[in-house]
Amino acid sequence: MVSTEATIQFDDLKKAFASRSNPDLRRMHLLFQTMAYPWLVKLGTLFLNFCFKIGLPVKGLVKSTLFAHFCGGESIQECSHTILKLNNYHIGTILDYSVEGAKTDAGFEQTTQEIMQTIRAAAAQPESIPFSVFKVTGIASIDLLEKVQSGKSLTEVEKEAFRQVNQRVDRICGFAAQMGVRIFIDAEESWIQQPIDQMAYAMMAKYNHAKPIVYNTYQLYRTEGLENLKRAYHYATMNNIWLGAKLVRGAYMEKERKRAAEMGYPSPIQPDKTATDRDFDLALRFCVDNKQRIAFCAGSHNEQSNQYLTILMEKYNINPADPNVFFAQLYGMSDHISYNLASAGYRVAKYVPYGPVKSVMPYLFRRAEENTSVAGQTGRELGLIKAELQRRKA
Repeated sequence: MVSTEATIQFDDLKKAFASRSNPDLRRMHLLFQTMAYPWLVKLGTLFLNFCFKIGLPVKGLVKSTLFAHFCGGESIQECSHTILKLNNYHIGTILDYSVEGAKTDAGFEQTTQEIMQTIRAAAAQPESIPFSVFKVTGIASIDLLEKVQSGKSLTEVEKEAFRQVNQRVDRICGFAAQMGVRIFIDAEESWIQQPIDQMAYAMMAKYNHAKPIVYNTYQLYRTEGLENLKRAYHYATMNNIWLGAKLVRGAYMEKERKRAAEMGYPSPIQPDKTATDRDFDLALRFCVDNKQRIAFCAGSHNEQSNQYLTILMEKYNINPADPNVFFAQLYGMSDHISYNLASAGYRVAKYVPYGPVKSVMPYLFRRAEENTSVAGQTGRELGLIKAELQRRKA
């Protein structure tokens, strides 16, 4: 680890909340105060699910509170205000179509078309929308991906379905390459990740020759996450292509550990947060050390890791505006990191989910649960909001 003094601090609240009005901050304070109580989050989730199921008119309430804080809008057009607001502070937008649960070919095709619309939007506004993104499970059956990874024989119908999955992925990545737009392929659960990785590397081999277009995602809370990144770099070197890498800690820890315990195999998740933090920072170092062939994005809400990457960049004389090194956080979270990095000239982007309110509810419930369960997350956000309100009052 580099032990020099940090090049950036994240305690400039004036910069962190520059885009938020006093009413915005008060609404945020109420929202995060509510999320500080796990029982209230659980009760609210059950209540809203019930309301949407029986058709009670709660959409307006959700859209003006939870949805407004964590999402950009119900459509790309509705996200325009958010895109402009972020761009005013030199922060890019990653439009994330967060509708889940498609089960049919028609549903998969509709999602494919929507992802291609985000690519068109990015091509039209390359500075304000630097990346597009998609999840393979938005355009493919989870059961089919699981069966492919298990190595079981596929029926003729399943073989054709999987061929169509590969074709959809190629259409998306090929269109991104045609439009000159970089695209992230999100990571998912370990029991379906192998075919996703294989598709990602096939797309890199096809489209990452002249410049990085396709980025795979590496979850460093997995015990083999760092090794996977190193193998991918070896693959890129052997094929003389760019490796596009998005580094994250991970999002399915409880689900992964539960499944491993129930099915009697070793958990793929690191034993503790210290091990995850260690591997995440080692992954940052590895990407910087091999920057001649790796374009990467550090997707992190961890202050120390973001700070560490700025130190590495300073040590190796990497320009903060280098287009092959990005920082990213979720919209509605960790603004003190995003806005302070952007103010210092670093490349920063926010994941901005969008989609019809009812369809985005699973995403919103995960955000609420994450803020409740991740140690210190809600307390940190709440403390920063309180401090900024007090600063403005003073």
